[in-house]
Amino acid sequence: MNSTTARPLPGRRQVVAALAALTAAGVVGGRAGASTASPSAAAEGPADPVRSVDPHAAEPFTSVTGDKDALLLQVLAHPDDDLYFMNPDARHVLDGGASVVSVYVTAGEARGLNFAPGRPLPAVDKPGYTASRQQGLRQAYAEMLGLHRFARWQRSVLKLPGGITAETNVLAQGGRSARLVFFNIATLSAAGHRTPDLWDTPGATMESLLPTGSPLRRISTYRHQSLVDALAHLMDRYRPTLIHTLDPDPDFQVHDATHRRDNDQPGCSDHRDHTPIALFAWKAMFQWASDATRRDGRAPRFTTTAFRGYYNQRWPHNLPADVLGDKARFLAAYGGGPDWECGNAAGCGDYSQGGTRPLRNRKGWIRSTHYRYPGARLAPVTEADGRLVAFGVLGTQLVRWQETAAGSGRWAAPDNLSGGPLAPALSAVVDRAGRQLVFALRFAALEGQGGANVRELVVLEQQHRGGAFRAWKSLGNPEGDPDRGRRVGCPAAVATPDGGVHLFARTADKSIATRVRDPHGRWSPWRRITEVGAPGAGTAASADAGEIQDGLTVTLDAKGRVHVFAAGRGTLRHWAQSRTGGPVTAQPPTGLPIPGEQPAAALDPSGALLVTYRTPAAPDPIAYSIGGGAAASKRAPTPLRAFDGYGPLATSYAPTSADTRTDPHTDADADADSRANTPGLLALGRGRDGEAILQYGTGAGARPTRSPHRLRPVGLPALVPPGPRAPAARVIGISPAATPWLWQPRPTGRA
Repeated sequence: MNSTTARPLPGRRQVVAALAALTAAGVVGGRAGASTASPSAAAEGPADPVRSVDPHAAEPFTSVTGDKDALLLQVLAHPDDDLYFMNPDARHVLDGGASVVSVYVTAGEARGLNFAPGRPLPAVDKPGYTASRQQGLRQAYAEMLGLHRFARWQRSVLKLPGGITAETNVLAQGGRSARLVFFNIATLSAAGHRTPDLWDTPGATMESLLPTGSPLRRISTYRHQSLVDALAHLMDRYRPTLIHTLDPDPDFQVHDATHRRDNDQPGCSDHRDHTPIALFAWKAMFQWASDATRRDGRAPRFTTTAFRGYYNQRWPHNLPADVLGDKARFLAAYGGGPDWECGNAAGCGDYSQGGTRPLRNRKGWIRSTHYRYPGARLAPVTEADGRLVAFGVLGTQLVRWQETAAGSGRWAAPDNLSGGPLAPALSAVVDRAGRQLVFALRFAALEGQGGANVRELVVLEQQHRGGAFRAWKSLGNPEGDPDRGRRVGCPAAVATPDGGVHLFARTADKSIATRVRDPHGRWSPWRRITEVGAPGAGTAASADAGEIQDGLTVTLDAKGRVHVFAAGRGTLRHWAQSRTGGPVTAQPPTGLPIPGEQPAAALDPSGALLVTYRTPAAPDPIAYSIGGGAAASKRAPTPLRAFDGYGPLATSYAPTSADTRTDPHTDADADADSRANTPGLLALGRGRDGEAILQYGTGAGARPTRSPHRLRPVGLPALVPPGPRAPAARVIGISPAATPWLWQPRPTGRA
């Protein structure tokens, strides 16, 4: 986060022709498997326009021995971006035993004023203000490690490629460590360049700033490729299993009297530094993965999460009070105060962020944590023999894990199905013929320096049930303009009983578009579902009333009709087929409360769809009934009173008998009440400390079951509902060590 004013990003070269060529080719880089167990070569697509993992290779991944190998690397534009936008997730990774490396690209010196409210305006001192902000970070991370905020750090100079030097600070505690790396690139270089120029303007250079008291003794000069090389070098040096970045493709945002521009870059909902630094981070990931794979013969094993930035100001807040309070505690340590005695002559924090000021700021950046690519990090399907399959993204490539045997709960080594570089959120379905299809969002080009910057949706499809995969296929982008296409959302798909497959994605104007594959494998063109209806009850009509957040939920009703749900500004948004096989169209406004997060949906025995979500800043979700006849439509909203946590949910419906096996310590009357109130609803999410929790039933006696070994997933875990070969629900997730886990909880009324 940085509070300086913004200016426009330089214009980007239009690359419609490049996107059209990729789309017309119908294939993206990838290898198809010769069998479900062993990938083999397939037809090649066009050459990759970025330095990424070879799209025609499927190298195995480096192995890890457990969560003790987990390391989080974060790439930030400014000091405090991690505390504002990546917590509580980063803190929960640390609590799980991982170490962290945080890389701060700019000095964040702004105007050089470390202003403490209520005190006289200080003199301009950019080196001093930078040093004070870095001291604030040391205070915050010391507290996150459970140490005194003024713990002593080891400070030294780190040599990087091209003669560049950076400062590194290290603090260790109990087998964990925090390492802070400061590139100190000045916000405004001597040549007048800023970070957007470094990303987009050929030949642009920027210089570092020397903070007061730093061990650095000389200024470094950065060019586009030298910054990519420096970030890739750090990735190769520290070998992260989880990488956090800012948002490389922020939403468009109209700035007017209702939505003030504030610190946003023109036309977008983020700071001008956040976007290019995120793009540099993703380009560095692709370069590291490519170089390391060629050198080592094995692909580096890591997963990714990109976090929204000033988007938090533009949408309902999603952190409940206790999670927010914990996040605020570390920001208060970062903000410090002029009366603190930290031993740093330049100052003890970023005083404008001290105390409760972040909580009082009307912009509300602290009050949310949103993902650029929402959804579960593993997309599950089930083989015909009952084995569970999970698709995920490692090293920006598609991988497939298979259960060693049905019900074993153990994963075989991952198969690399390539196709990258991919964003981390996937959608997987099995069509009527038993063929598996996996959908992803691909970085088709990420060049910078005025070059191509293109995103596309892609699919990998089996030739037949249990058989080899075809070549990767491009499904293009619902946006014709590449700059608009960067704002496209994650794919969400569903297979229908008539043999079709419906694919949906959020568009740049924050509505939805769809493509449909017919039973013969032919895809329709992209079609925008433009009529989104009126705003919800009690909201004012406005130009943005129909806008939705990304994170679409797609499901089928009892008649096999497609339904789509999304979090709108004024209410829950709903699209559906009015008849089987017909088009999906906007439905009348639901009138339900504003969602704070992506909704979950499950079909209950009455034929109703139970849509479950948290309202803004609420700790407990509420289930709402949609459709299913007169009895279901009269059902009152059902709160999950004990499901205290944060973030989106996944839900399903289990047979009623699944909830009859209860914990012997559960009160019998309370448990009977639980079974009497939608006992088969399963709700999966994260508790306030980031652990995976699952609840059976919604009655007064229902309580969530907490995962063993304090399982903390990256993003949302996935829920695999009970089936013929697996009578109990299962939960799968990916750990910060980039390894999948599988949890089969025992149903209880009270954990």
